[in-house]
Amino acid sequence: MPAELTFVAPRRAKPPRHLADLSPEERAEVVSDLGEKPFRAKQLAKHYFGGLESDTAAMTDLPASSRERLGEALLPTLLTPVRHITCDNGMTRKTLWKAFDGVMFESVLMRYPDRVTLCISSQAGCGMNCPFCATGQAGLTRNLSTGEIVDQVVASARDLARGEVAGGPGRISNIVFMGMGEPMANYKRVLQTVRRITDPVPEGMGISQRGVTVSTVGLVPAINKLIDEKMQVRLAISLHAPDDELRDELVPINTRWKVDEVLDAAWRYAGTTGRRVSIEYALIKDINDQAWRADMLGELLKGHLVHVNLIPLNPTPGSKWTASRPEDEREFVRRLQSHGVSVTVRDTRGQEIDGACGQLAAAEG
Repeated sequence: MPAELTFVAPRRAKPPRHLADLSPEERAEVVSDLGEKPFRAKQLAKHYFGGLESDTAAMTDLPASSRERLGEALLPTLLTPVRHITCDNGMTRKTLWKAFDGVMFESVLMRYPDRVTLCISSQAGCGMNCPFCATGQAGLTRNLSTGEIVDQVVASARDLARGEVAGGPGRISNIVFMGMGEPMANYKRVLQTVRRITDPVPEGMGISQRGVTVSTVGLVPAINKLIDEKMQVRLAISLHAPDDELRDELVPINTRWKVDEVLDAAWRYAGTTGRRVSIEYALIKDINDQAWRADMLGELLKGHLVHVNLIPLNPTPGSKWTASRPEDEREFVRRLQSHGVSVTVRDTRGQEIDGACGQLAAAEG
């Protein structure tokens, strides 16, 4: 079991270069180097980001003689679905992906009456070592490339558009970086991914920045960098405890940046962007679900632009960590509301499919 925080991913072979890794200018340069007209790069991007198409054989506006060469150079296969598993009458679908080097990670598509949310991974494994999290206990294998993160979105959007997910054809409206990994520990590629997702077609997919949520356990310098980007994405803080003593144990990054420092950075983010910050709080039976801790959390949060997402813990097999009793959950909600703090209990989608990120990859591994 990893016993410490890992900020720097192990060095491994790099995934093949992909169109999503490159700026529009860099894409045009690659195409020119192949002896093709630079505008072909824009055509490829329009097919990939706008048409959700990765197969150049289907791109009939490209010269037949160039399709394969352009595909190999800019649209290599990055991810192979190992399997899809569904629950909630097919409205929740988890995908286990395999990368070029055999590394596995997950994404989860959740369909609601008013929106479709995709939860994506930014790392294979995680170096933050939170003891109640399946991914945290697996350790960090490597950072995902921009292309690998983006391709989770494009592939899922393609299946949804083609009616391969229960509920008929649809579009992804929300992207949450809450899958495997600590997004802020892969900052550069996560930020590039946000741009690819939100830039207009053909530079990107054209999804609203306001529909994107980036979560973090509290890497304060990275939150400060995100403030400077002046984007409209939502920031989510995985807090899980209001007091440093318990948070040091549950979220070891707290030994580096304490609760007050993390929340100060969150309030600066809210003040700069005008976006409400989400506080993620996994309720764990007899560990962090006491009424006095709810009061403590309420005192910290009241008066701020904030919403609390209480998450009944998806227990991992063989773990001592388990979900709170219903009556303790209700009391926790009541106490937070008494402080004027907005709170919801997350719909526990995907429990029967090892919905907690990392469980499926761990079971396969």
